[in-house]
Amino acid sequence: MSEQSFEQMFEEQGMKTIHSGEIVEGTVISVKEDEIVLNIGYKSDGIITRSEYTNTQNVDLTTMVAVGDKMEAKVLKVNDGEGQVLLTYKRLAADKANKRLEEAFENKEVLKAKVTEVRPGGLTVVVDEAKVFIPASLVSDTYENDLSKYANTEVEFVVSEFNLKRRRVIGDRKQLLVAKKMEQQKALLETLEVGATIEGKVKNVTDFGAFIDLGGIDGLLHISEMSWGRVENPKSLFNVGDEVKAFIKDISGTKIALSLKFEDSNPWMTASERYAVGNIVKGKVARMTDFGAFVELEPGIDALLHVSQISRAHVEKPADALKTGQEIEAKVVDFNQDEKKISLSMKVLEPETVKDEAEEETAVQETEE
Repeated sequence: MSEQSFEQMFEEQGMKTIHSGEIVEGTVISVKEDEIVLNIGYKSDGIITRSEYTNTQNVDLTTMVAVGDKMEAKVLKVNDGEGQVLLTYKRLAADKANKRLEEAFENKEVLKAKVTEVRPGGLTVVVDEAKVFIPASLVSDTYENDLSKYANTEVEFVVSEFNLKRRRVIGDRKQLLVAKKMEQQKALLETLEVGATIEGKVKNVTDFGAFIDLGGIDGLLHISEMSWGRVENPKSLFNVGDEVKAFIKDISGTKIALSLKFEDSNPWMTASERYAVGNIVKGKVARMTDFGAFVELEPGIDALLHVSQISRAHVEKPADALKTGQEIEAKVVDFNQDEKKISLSMKVLEPETVKDEAEEETAVQETEE
Protein backbone atom coordinates (compact mmCIF):
# COMPACT_ATOMS: atom_id res chain seq x y z
CA MET A 1 0.00 0.00 0.00
CA SER A 2 1.41 3.37 -0.98
CA GLU A 3 2.28 5.80 1.70
CA GLN A 4 -0.28 8.45 2.43
CA SER A 5 0.62 12.10 2.26
CA PHE A 6 0.25 14.28 5.32
CA GLU A 7 -2.65 16.05 3.63
CA GLN A 8 -4.47 12.73 3.04
CA MET A 9 -3.96 11.70 6.66
CA PHE A 10 -5.34 15.07 7.86
CA GLU A 11 -8.37 14.68 5.62
CA GLU A 12 -9.01 11.14 6.88
CA GLN A 13 -8.88 12.43 10.42
CA GLY A 14 -11.29 15.23 9.55
CA MET A 15 -8.50 17.79 9.55
CA LYS A 16 -8.26 20.11 6.54
CA THR A 17 -5.25 21.63 4.88
CA ILE A 18 -4.90 25.36 4.39
CA HIS A 19 -2.72 27.69 2.34
CA SER A 20 -1.64 31.30 2.55
CA GLY A 21 -4.22 33.58 0.95
CA GLU A 22 -7.04 31.13 1.55
CA ILE A 23 -10.28 32.31 3.15
CA VAL A 24 -11.31 30.24 6.16
CA GLU A 25 -14.26 30.27 8.53
CA GLY A 26 -13.93 29.69 12.22
CA THR A 27 -15.51 30.05 15.64
CA VAL A 28 -14.17 32.43 18.27
CA ILE A 29 -12.89 30.35 21.20
CA SER A 30 -11.02 33.11 22.97
CA VAL A 31 -10.83 36.89 22.80
CA LYS A 32 -8.54 39.37 24.55
CA GLU A 33 -8.16 43.12 24.18
CA ASP A 34 -5.55 42.67 21.48
CA GLU A 35 -6.10 39.15 20.12
CA ILE A 36 -8.79 36.83 18.80
CA VAL A 37 -8.37 33.03 18.70
CA LEU A 38 -10.39 31.05 16.16
CA ASN A 39 -11.05 27.33 15.82
CA ILE A 40 -10.73 26.92 12.05
CA GLY A 41 -10.87 23.07 11.95
CA TYR A 42 -7.13 22.86 11.45
CA LYS A 43 -4.45 21.23 13.58
CA SER A 44 -3.64 24.69 14.92
CA ASP A 45 -5.88 27.55 15.97
CA GLY A 46 -6.02 30.76 14.00
CA ILE A 47 -4.88 34.07 15.53
CA ILE A 48 -6.11 37.53 14.60
CA THR A 49 -4.11 40.33 16.19
CA ARG A 50 -5.61 43.74 16.81
CA SER A 51 -3.62 45.26 13.93
CA GLU A 52 -5.03 42.60 11.60
CA TYR A 53 -8.57 43.07 12.78
CA THR A 54 -8.94 46.82 12.19
CA ASN A 55 -7.08 49.96 11.22
CA THR A 56 -8.53 51.72 14.24
CA GLN A 57 -5.87 52.11 16.88
CA ASN A 58 -6.17 50.89 20.50
CA VAL A 59 -9.59 49.32 19.98
CA ASP A 60 -10.60 46.75 22.63
CA LEU A 61 -11.37 43.56 20.70
CA THR A 62 -13.53 42.23 23.55
CA THR A 63 -16.02 44.94 22.64
CA MET A 64 -16.01 43.88 18.99
CA VAL A 65 -16.46 40.09 19.08
CA ALA A 66 -17.51 37.42 21.60
CA VAL A 67 -16.75 33.76 22.18
CA GLY A 68 -18.94 31.65 19.91
CA ASP A 69 -19.09 34.20 17.09
CA LYS A 70 -18.57 32.90 13.57
CA MET A 71 -15.96 34.74 11.51
CA GLU A 72 -14.32 34.63 8.14
CA ALA A 73 -10.65 35.52 7.77
CA LYS A 74 -7.78 35.25 5.29
CA VAL A 75 -4.69 33.17 5.99
CA LEU A 76 -1.49 35.23 6.16
CA LYS A 77 0.86 32.51 7.41
CA VAL A 78 0.13 28.83 7.98
CA ASN A 79 2.71 28.85 10.78
CA ASP A 80 3.49 32.07 12.56
CA GLY A 81 6.59 30.53 14.15
CA GLU A 82 4.74 29.39 17.24
CA GLY A 83 2.66 26.72 15.56
CA GLN A 84 -0.37 28.93 15.08
CA VAL A 85 -2.05 30.18 11.91
CA LEU A 86 -1.79 33.93 11.44
CA LEU A 87 -5.05 35.34 10.07
CA THR A 88 -6.27 38.73 8.94
CA TYR A 89 -9.80 40.00 9.16
CA LYS A 90 -9.28 43.58 8.00
CA ARG A 91 -7.66 42.61 4.70
CA LEU A 92 -10.51 40.28 3.86
CA ALA A 93 -12.94 43.02 4.83
CA ALA A 94 -10.97 45.45 2.66
CA ASP A 95 -11.13 43.03 -0.29
CA LYS A 96 -14.90 42.76 0.12
CA ALA A 97 -15.19 46.50 0.57
CA ASN A 98 -13.15 47.17 -2.55
CA LYS A 99 -15.47 44.92 -4.49
CA ARG A 100 -18.41 46.80 -3.07
CA LEU A 101 -16.75 50.12 -3.94
CA GLU A 102 -16.16 48.94 -7.49
CA GLU A 103 -19.83 48.01 -7.82
CA ALA A 104 -20.83 51.33 -6.29
CA PHE A 105 -18.58 53.11 -8.81
CA GLU A 106 -20.16 51.26 -11.74
CA ASN A 107 -23.71 51.77 -10.46
CA LYS A 108 -23.18 55.35 -9.23
CA GLU A 109 -24.47 54.23 -5.82
CA VAL A 110 -24.59 56.74 -2.97
CA LEU A 111 -22.51 55.54 -0.02
CA LYS A 112 -22.30 56.73 3.55
CA ALA A 113 -19.20 56.37 5.70
CA LYS A 114 -17.42 57.90 8.69
CA VAL A 115 -14.59 60.39 8.28
CA THR A 116 -11.54 58.85 9.96
CA GLU A 117 -8.97 61.45 8.97
CA VAL A 118 -8.98 65.13 8.05
CA ARG A 119 -6.04 66.19 5.93
CA PRO A 120 -5.12 69.55 4.39
CA GLY A 121 -5.97 68.11 0.99
CA GLY A 122 -9.26 66.45 1.90
CA LEU A 123 -10.99 63.73 3.91
CA THR A 124 -10.41 60.01 4.36
CA VAL A 125 -13.44 57.81 4.93
CA VAL A 126 -13.48 54.07 5.58
CA VAL A 127 -15.95 51.62 4.06
CA ASP A 128 -15.53 48.25 5.80
CA GLU A 129 -11.75 48.77 6.20
CA ALA A 130 -11.30 50.12 2.65
CA LYS A 131 -10.19 53.73 2.47
CA VAL A 132 -11.71 56.31 0.17
CA PHE A 133 -10.20 59.77 -0.28
CA ILE A 134 -12.44 62.78 -0.84
CA PRO A 135 -10.35 65.74 -2.15
CA ALA A 136 -11.06 69.13 -0.58
CA SER A 137 -12.43 70.35 -3.93
CA LEU A 138 -15.06 67.60 -3.87
CA VAL A 139 -16.09 67.89 -0.21
CA SER A 140 -18.57 70.72 -0.70
CA ASP A 141 -20.23 72.77 -3.43
CA THR A 142 -18.64 75.88 -1.92
CA TYR A 143 -15.02 76.55 -0.95
CA GLU A 144 -14.23 75.49 2.60
CA ASN A 145 -10.89 76.50 4.09
CA ASP A 146 -11.31 74.49 7.30
CA LEU A 147 -12.42 70.86 7.00
CA SER A 148 -12.01 70.03 10.68
CA LYS A 149 -15.77 70.17 11.26
CA TYR A 150 -16.09 66.90 9.31
CA ALA A 151 -13.90 64.91 11.72
CA ASN A 152 -15.68 61.77 13.00
CA THR A 153 -18.87 62.64 11.13
CA GLU A 154 -20.67 60.52 8.57
CA VAL A 155 -20.83 61.85 5.03
CA GLU A 156 -22.57 60.72 1.87
CA PHE A 157 -20.62 60.47 -1.38
CA VAL A 158 -20.31 58.64 -4.68
CA VAL A 159 -17.19 56.93 -5.96
CA SER A 160 -16.01 59.06 -8.89
CA GLU A 161 -12.77 57.17 -9.56
CA PHE A 162 -11.82 53.55 -8.84
CA ASN A 163 -8.36 52.21 -9.69
CA LEU A 164 -6.99 49.52 -7.37
CA LYS A 165 -3.78 49.11 -9.36
CA ARG A 166 -2.90 52.70 -8.60
CA ARG A 167 -4.52 52.36 -5.16
CA ARG A 168 -6.69 55.32 -6.05
CA VAL A 169 -10.30 55.38 -4.89
CA ILE A 170 -11.80 58.87 -5.02
CA GLY A 171 -15.07 59.96 -3.42
CA ASP A 172 -17.19 62.91 -4.49
CA ARG A 173 -19.59 64.63 -2.11
CA LYS A 174 -19.89 67.82 -4.12
CA GLN A 175 -22.00 66.40 -6.95
CA LEU A 176 -24.59 65.14 -4.46
CA LEU A 177 -24.88 68.60 -2.90
CA VAL A 178 -25.12 70.24 -6.31
CA ALA A 179 -27.83 67.81 -7.41
CA LYS A 180 -29.76 68.34 -4.18
CA LYS A 181 -29.52 72.09 -4.53
CA MET A 182 -30.78 71.91 -8.11
CA GLU A 183 -33.80 69.91 -6.95
CA GLN A 184 -34.49 72.48 -4.25
CA GLN A 185 -34.10 75.30 -6.76
CA LYS A 186 -36.48 73.63 -9.20
CA ALA A 187 -39.08 73.08 -6.49
CA LEU A 188 -38.72 76.65 -5.23
CA LEU A 189 -38.85 78.19 -8.71
CA GLU A 190 -42.18 76.50 -9.32
CA THR A 191 -43.63 78.43 -6.38
CA LEU A 192 -42.20 81.86 -7.26
CA GLU A 193 -43.78 84.50 -9.44
CA VAL A 194 -42.97 88.07 -10.40
CA GLY A 195 -44.48 90.55 -7.99
CA ALA A 196 -44.65 88.16 -5.06
CA THR A 197 -43.25 89.26 -1.72
CA ILE A 198 -40.66 86.91 -0.28
CA GLU A 199 -38.43 86.75 2.78
CA GLY A 200 -34.80 85.73 2.84
CA LYS A 201 -31.47 86.10 4.57
CA VAL A 202 -28.50 88.14 3.36
CA LYS A 203 -25.84 85.69 2.16
CA ASN A 204 -23.28 88.09 0.73
CA VAL A 205 -22.89 91.84 0.22
CA THR A 206 -20.90 93.33 -2.66
CA ASP A 207 -20.32 96.81 -4.07
CA PHE A 208 -23.14 96.33 -6.59
CA GLY A 209 -25.75 94.63 -4.41
CA ALA A 210 -26.65 91.91 -1.94
CA PHE A 211 -27.34 88.22 -2.54
CA ILE A 212 -30.34 86.97 -0.60
CA ASP A 213 -30.79 83.28 0.25
CA LEU A 214 -34.44 82.50 -0.47
CA GLY A 215 -34.21 78.94 0.82
CA GLY A 216 -32.32 77.00 -1.83
CA ILE A 217 -31.76 79.70 -4.44
CA ASP A 218 -30.18 83.15 -4.27
CA GLY A 219 -31.83 86.35 -5.36
CA LEU A 220 -29.94 89.53 -6.27
CA LEU A 221 -30.96 92.78 -4.66
CA HIS A 222 -29.18 95.28 -6.89
CA ILE A 223 -27.94 98.54 -5.39
CA SER A 224 -30.41 100.44 -7.59
CA GLU A 225 -33.32 98.47 -6.08
CA MET A 226 -32.42 98.91 -2.41
CA SER A 227 -34.16 102.24 -1.94
CA TRP A 228 -36.10 104.89 -3.79
CA GLY A 229 -33.21 107.12 -2.81
CA ARG A 230 -29.54 106.93 -3.73
CA VAL A 231 -27.44 104.22 -2.07
CA GLU A 232 -23.69 104.77 -2.18
CA ASN A 233 -22.61 101.52 -0.54
CA PRO A 234 -24.78 98.41 0.07
CA LYS A 235 -22.59 97.48 3.04
CA SER A 236 -23.87 100.55 4.85
CA LEU A 237 -27.39 99.07 4.73
CA PHE A 238 -26.91 95.31 5.01
CA ASN A 239 -24.88 92.76 6.91
CA VAL A 240 -24.56 89.04 6.26
CA GLY A 241 -27.34 87.26 8.16
CA ASP A 242 -29.85 90.15 8.03
CA GLU A 243 -33.45 89.16 7.37
CA VAL A 244 -34.88 90.89 4.29
CA LYS A 245 -38.42 91.21 2.99
CA ALA A 246 -38.46 92.06 -0.72
CA PHE A 247 -40.55 91.47 -3.82
CA ILE A 248 -39.59 89.61 -6.98
CA LYS A 249 -38.98 92.05 -9.80
CA ASP A 250 -37.92 89.56 -12.45
CA ILE A 251 -37.24 85.84 -12.98
CA SER A 252 -34.88 84.70 -15.74
CA GLY A 253 -34.08 81.01 -15.56
CA THR A 254 -32.54 80.53 -12.12
CA LYS A 255 -31.75 84.24 -11.77
CA ILE A 256 -34.05 86.09 -9.39
CA ALA A 257 -34.03 89.90 -9.32
CA LEU A 258 -35.35 91.42 -6.09
CA SER A 259 -36.41 94.91 -5.12
CA LEU A 260 -37.22 96.87 -1.98
CA LYS A 261 -38.85 99.67 -3.96
CA PHE A 262 -42.42 98.76 -3.06
CA GLU A 263 -44.89 100.86 -5.02
CA ASP A 264 -46.84 101.96 -1.95
CA SER A 265 -43.66 103.60 -0.64
CA ASN A 266 -42.90 105.37 -3.93
CA PRO A 267 -42.39 109.03 -2.99
CA TRP A 268 -43.64 110.13 -6.41
CA MET A 269 -47.15 108.94 -5.53
CA THR A 270 -47.66 112.02 -3.33
CA ALA A 271 -45.01 114.28 -4.82
CA SER A 272 -47.52 116.55 -6.59
CA GLU A 273 -48.71 117.91 -3.25
CA ARG A 274 -45.27 118.65 -1.83
CA TYR A 275 -43.66 119.93 -5.01
CA ALA A 276 -46.43 121.84 -6.73
CA VAL A 277 -45.33 124.74 -8.94
CA GLY A 278 -44.71 127.78 -6.76
CA ASN A 279 -43.76 125.83 -3.62
CA ILE A 280 -40.56 126.82 -1.86
CA VAL A 281 -38.53 123.69 -1.13
CA LYS A 282 -35.21 122.70 0.41
CA GLY A 283 -32.79 120.11 -0.87
CA LYS A 284 -29.21 118.97 -1.07
CA VAL A 285 -26.98 119.22 -4.13
CA ALA A 286 -26.42 115.59 -5.15
CA ARG A 287 -24.36 115.98 -8.34
CA MET A 288 -23.46 118.55 -10.94
CA THR A 289 -23.10 118.71 -14.71
CA ASP A 290 -22.13 121.49 -17.07
CA PHE A 291 -25.77 122.46 -17.60
CA GLY A 292 -26.97 122.36 -14.03
CA ALA A 293 -27.15 120.68 -10.65
CA PHE A 294 -29.37 117.83 -9.51
CA VAL A 295 -30.87 118.45 -6.12
CA GLU A 296 -32.16 115.66 -3.88
CA LEU A 297 -35.41 116.86 -2.36
CA GLU A 298 -35.96 113.55 -0.54
CA PRO A 299 -34.83 109.94 -1.07
CA GLY A 300 -36.08 108.98 -4.52
CA ILE A 301 -36.89 112.46 -5.80
CA ASP A 302 -34.30 114.64 -7.53
CA ALA A 303 -34.95 117.97 -9.22
CA LEU A 304 -32.96 119.88 -11.83
CA LEU A 305 -31.58 123.30 -11.03
CA HIS A 306 -30.50 124.61 -14.42
CA VAL A 307 -27.34 126.72 -14.51
CA SER A 308 -29.43 129.67 -15.72
CA GLN A 309 -31.64 129.38 -12.62
CA ILE A 310 -28.90 129.39 -10.01
CA SER A 311 -28.58 133.15 -9.67
CA ARG A 312 -29.58 136.45 -11.26
CA ALA A 313 -25.88 137.03 -11.59
CA HIS A 314 -24.14 135.24 -14.45
CA VAL A 315 -22.97 131.72 -13.55
CA GLU A 316 -20.65 130.02 -16.02
CA LYS A 317 -20.96 126.56 -14.57
CA PRO A 318 -22.74 125.18 -11.45
CA ALA A 319 -19.46 124.37 -9.66
CA ASP A 320 -18.68 128.11 -9.59
CA ALA A 321 -21.62 128.76 -7.27
CA LEU A 322 -22.48 125.44 -5.62
CA LYS A 323 -20.83 122.50 -3.85
CA THR A 324 -21.90 118.86 -3.72
CA GLY A 325 -23.71 118.24 -0.44
CA GLN A 326 -24.68 121.90 -0.05
CA GLU A 327 -28.21 122.56 1.19
CA ILE A 328 -30.16 125.04 -0.87
CA GLU A 329 -33.60 126.64 -0.97
CA ALA A 330 -35.38 127.03 -4.28
CA LYS A 331 -38.77 127.48 -5.91
CA VAL A 332 -40.52 124.81 -7.98
CA VAL A 333 -41.00 126.25 -11.47
CA ASP A 334 -42.10 123.08 -13.26
CA PHE A 335 -43.54 119.70 -12.20
CA ASN A 336 -44.15 116.71 -14.52
CA GLN A 337 -45.65 113.70 -12.74
CA ASP A 338 -45.62 111.40 -15.78
CA GLU A 339 -41.96 111.96 -16.61
CA LYS A 340 -41.00 112.36 -12.94
CA LYS A 341 -39.26 115.65 -13.56
CA ILE A 342 -39.08 118.72 -11.37
CA SER A 343 -37.38 122.01 -12.25
CA LEU A 344 -36.17 124.49 -9.64
CA SER A 345 -35.04 128.08 -9.55
CA MET A 346 -32.94 129.82 -6.95
CA LYS A 347 -32.68 133.09 -8.76
CA VAL A 348 -36.41 133.87 -8.53
CA LEU A 349 -35.97 133.99 -4.77
CA GLU A 350 -33.19 136.58 -5.03
CA PRO A 351 -34.11 140.26 -4.72
CA GLU A 352 -34.01 142.48 -7.83
CA THR A 353 -30.94 144.28 -6.43
CA VAL A 354 -28.88 141.25 -7.30
CA LYS A 355 -29.92 141.65 -10.90
CA ASP A 356 -29.11 145.39 -10.85
CA GLU A 357 -25.70 144.73 -9.34
CA ALA A 358 -25.01 142.10 -11.98
CA GLU A 359 -25.99 144.50 -14.78
CA GLU A 360 -23.80 147.27 -13.34
CA GLU A 361 -20.83 144.90 -13.08
CA THR A 362 -21.34 143.88 -16.72
CA ALA A 363 -21.52 147.53 -17.82
CA VAL A 364 -18.29 148.37 -16.01
CA GLN A 365 -16.53 145.45 -17.67
CA GLU A 366 -17.73 146.60 -21.11
CA THR A 367 -16.54 150.21 -20.44
CA GLU A 368 -13.12 149.03 -19.35
CA GLU A 369 -12.82 147.04 -22.53
